[in-house]
Amino acid sequence: MAKWRGKVAQYLREKRRGTPLHFTLIDPEKVGNEQDLRNLLDNIVSCGTDAILIGGSTAILESDVDRVVKVVEEFDIPSILFPGSVAGLSRYADAVLFISLLNSENPYFIVGAHVYAAPIIKRYGLEVLPTGYIIVGYGGSAGFMGYARPIPYEKPELVAAYALAAQYLGMRYVYLEAGSGAPKPVPLEAIKMCRSVLDPDVMLIVGGGIRDPETARNIARSGADIIVTGTVVEQDLDRACRIIKALKEG
Repeated sequence: MAKWRGKVAQYLREKRRGTPLHFTLIDPEKVGNEQDLRNLLDNIVSCGTDAILIGGSTAILESDVDRVVKVVEEFDIPSILFPGSVAGLSRYADAVLFISLLNSENPYFIVGAHVYAAPIIKRYGLEVLPTGYIIVGYGGSAGFMGYARPIPYEKPELVAAYALAAQYLGMRYVYLEAGSGAPKPVPLEAIKMCRSVLDPDVMLIVGGGIRDPETARNIARSGADIIVTGTVVEQDLDRACRIIKALKEG
């Protein structure tokens, strides 16, 4: 149980000394039965994904998350929670992205939910990865449900300012999110500007709208440490594997 717990942050730092990392996002609401999930994970882990993110923005129960995490435990890869609410926590996971949606209009998503979640996380003993979460452009369900004011695609300097604020608040990860199924990803200029202002030890995560290997490569070359794909994994596993292999080839 939770064999990576307490080791995830170190694992990510050590892996990043090589090629960019790839996270596969699994939405418990969208997976099939356990054997379907097992087959998907077997393929995606074989392709080289570095960790499994588990979470979704709507209709998630802790029992759903538990079910996914327990299957992930069968593979030698960390399970990291990506909770849209307190219901997205699981006592069986290795770590949790403790995400503060910095450009939300609702304080609940900046710090309120965290107050409810903190004692549960402490009780479960989850490893905490403090993360500044920034919605850019489209935003999708995460932006809508989180009452975000998405930063316009053409304002990379605002994205960088939020990223720097996250660092100054002590967050060790900055996640730029275009939204699940976004029509286009976070702009490269915004990624470059964020990387230029962040300390090297702050890891930059980028997700949303990444559908092909070249886009993933360009995002990595612009300064992203971790690339997240979810929708493409659900829709086209072969293409998802090509994205992972492209990142590992550089």
